[in-house]
Amino acid sequence: MASTHKRHIAKAATWRVVGTIDTIVLSWIITGNPYTGMKIGFSEVITKMVLYYLHERIWFNIKAGVTKHGDSRKRHIAKTITWRCVGTLDTMLLAWWISGNPLTGLKIGGIELVTKMVLYYLHERAWYKYDYGLQQRRSKELEKENELKYTDE
Repeated sequence: MASTHKRHIAKAATWRVVGTIDTIVLSWIITGNPYTGMKIGFSEVITKMVLYYLHERIWFNIKAGVTKHGDSRKRHIAKTITWRCVGTLDTMLLAWWISGNPLTGLKIGGIELVTKMVLYYLHERAWYKYDYGLQQRRSKELEKENELKYTDE
């Protein structure tokens, strides 16, 4: 398995832990029922892991915001917004389906817009500082820089 695939799987797993805890707590507070909160939070584990992995793979192939020094903050913000759109829709639909109440889905999804964006941005910044799975990508970038440097001389 390529190192970037391992990184994306690891990021998906760590994000899912953070996201699940947030969803359980918010769902519990909004519904007043810890069991409903757990049902909503744990039902997201599979759907969100798959959706997050696909989101990471798509963004890996988009070069906007990738510089010779790494990913820009604007890129992290764009990833945060696109992921939150996907994640919020998934949460709203699952919460509606499990609770039987569309307003419950809207409330949970609406509050998560804020909590998840903040948590996701912090998650992205933390992973940016960690090189796991990027050795291959960064090595290729350095090789290209060196090739350009030597051909210009």
